[in-house]
Amino acid sequence: MKNFLKGIVVGIGGMAPGLSGSVLLVVFGLYRQTVDAIGHIFKNFKKNLLFLVPLALGMGIGLVGSSKLIELALSSFEMQTRFLFLGLVLGTLPLLLKEVKKEGFSKKYYVHMAVAAVLGLLLFSLNTQSFPQLQEPNSFQCVLVGIAVAGSYILPCVDSAVILSTLGFYSVWLTAVGNFDISLLIPIGIGGVIGVLVFSLAITALLKRFYTATFSIIFGLFISIIPNVLRSEAPMPFGFNGATAVSLILCLAGLAFSFFFSDLQENLKRVRRLVSGKRADKSEAPDEENG
Repeated sequence: MKNFLKGIVVGIGGMAPGLSGSVLLVVFGLYRQTVDAIGHIFKNFKKNLLFLVPLALGMGIGLVGSSKLIELALSSFEMQTRFLFLGLVLGTLPLLLKEVKKEGFSKKYYVHMAVAAVLGLLLFSLNTQSFPQLQEPNSFQCVLVGIAVAGSYILPCVDSAVILSTLGFYSVWLTAVGNFDISLLIPIGIGGVIGVLVFSLAITALLKRFYTATFSIIFGLFISIIPNVLRSEAPMPFGFNGATAVSLILCLAGLAFSFFFSDLQENLKRVRRLVSGKRADKSEAPDEENG
């Protein structure tokens, strides 16, 4: 049940601009286990299946359930919604940097981050008009959509919304999931299966041999995608007004929420220590009436 509920949140992250399903898997501490289970699914088939099925079901529900809501929020309150997502994204940075440094780190890996960030900016921010949005995709293009979606879930910090928008696939993805269009979802599902198997095997091999270098490159790519969270087709009305104030408050709220949940277990321990410390102070305080 826990994995099912976490899967729902991961699915929502796959639909939200700027967030990434794989980042949320890292946040929940499920990333390595998920990739290993997919990459070696037949090694311990029953155990891997019992782990993956509830997670996948939750992700599917999160995707379908959030698609219309996110689409409605972006159409009605675009600036506020995008600033909320920006805060959620920024709050994951400390955990991701901690993951980069998990198995040894030196200054040379900052070069990996910088190169990946520059390449990411060229690909995802400065090259946004290279592929127009598809309106009537064929089956092969739908398979490519599925592969792209799978890659965004397997590769940490790669935002599916940005990747799909850059390749011209995002409107197809929203239509397929939001309208539950079987004619689109079947080839997308086939592409998703292919992508999951290929990317999981590749990332498992890379993390096994080049853990820090791989996560450094992924971190740099994640940095390059952040500006796209605020990108919209129509200019957002920036200025000192109520909408801007609400947007900034939502950004801070998203930042606090994401930062707290990025290291949930440790932060809960801190809260418990703080609460128990206050209780101890109250119990040790002298009784004023009795001296």
